[in-house]
Amino acid sequence: AADGVLRTLPQAWYADLLANGVIRGVGAVVAFLPQLALLFGILFLMEASGYMARAAFVIDRVMGAAGLEGRSFLSLLSSHACAVPGILSARAIPSRNIRLATILASPLATCSARLPVYTLLISAFIPPEKILGPFTLQGFTLMGLYLLGGVSAVLVAALLRRGPLKGSSLPFYLELPPYRAPSLWSGVVQVWGRIALFLRRAGTVILAGSVILWCLLHFPGDAPEGLDGAARNRHIIENSLAADMGRALEPLTAPLGFDWRINVGLIGAFGARELMISTLGQVYALEDGGEGSLRSRLGRALHGPDGAQSALDFPSALALLVFFAYALLCLSTLAVMRRETGGWGWPALSFFGLLALAWG
Repeated sequence: AADGVLRTLPQAWYADLLANGVIRGVGAVVAFLPQLALLFGILFLMEASGYMARAAFVIDRVMGAAGLEGRSFLSLLSSHACAVPGILSARAIPSRNIRLATILASPLATCSARLPVYTLLISAFIPPEKILGPFTLQGFTLMGLYLLGGVSAVLVAALLRRGPLKGSSLPFYLELPPYRAPSLWSGVVQVWGRIALFLRRAGTVILAGSVILWCLLHFPGDAPEGLDGAARNRHIIENSLAADMGRALEPLTAPLGFDWRINVGLIGAFGARELMISTLGQVYALEDGGEGSLRSRLGRALHGPDGAQSALDFPSALALLVFFAYALLCLSTLAVMRRETGGWGWPALSFFGLLALAWG
């Protein structure tokens, strides 16, 4: 569709905005819908079968070792879809200190918004070697990132419960529903509802962020005469306001191996984590064509042989995965944390604390 727009409309800024800022910006995120649908389907099966409540009851003793309770497990598990409903579900926890510890630990759970970035980086930098039967190194890497987020969430909550949120726990009661076979139609409705919510987000927050980032990447828009096509566009992006913002952060991110391109992607991810994909697509000027989808071309650009265009080597790609696993790059999560905690003190502690942990 984007190529059709560029062929149909005259070469002008509005054609580039429509093709690369809107269509490719949102399309780069929507391309990950199959993985998200699988994640939502697994969560639905656990909840609809009656296993979710039993899992909370079984793991209550384990969570108690960290100063939490079984309902905290439900909140952390829900945060794997999105931290916002996970934080809201913590309202069911009667103890204030346990509820606050659960809220502050929830952003560490690997939410669905991280999945597109994980998939992109793993497919670009981790070889698809089989290491245990049908299981590959890429699959174990993704599983490791999920375990990293879950274990870190419990450890952070444990530190909070032994520090500023120290206090006694209340008795844990939970009604166990009977086991039942999930309805196929209910599953379709539930999964489609969550996908529709994701698409609405793609049509609002991600669309607005893609357009704003396109403007920052193409202003002031000066290019020397004689440059044409991809060379001209690359020169404009490398001398844009967004590039200046990314370079200003390089003294902080240089130890991690991130250059200004990755920094611009992280800035975009703060509005919505999925925005990092479309941001990097625009930063690398991938509208100049080439074989394969935008996702595959972006992977080649990040890992490409051209040193001038490659932003990451293998160690810095792993560093970016770990940084993305820890950093609280989500404005919506901070807003909900502020509402649930009654002020900006705890959200600020969570944001700067997790940012320092991610950098470290």
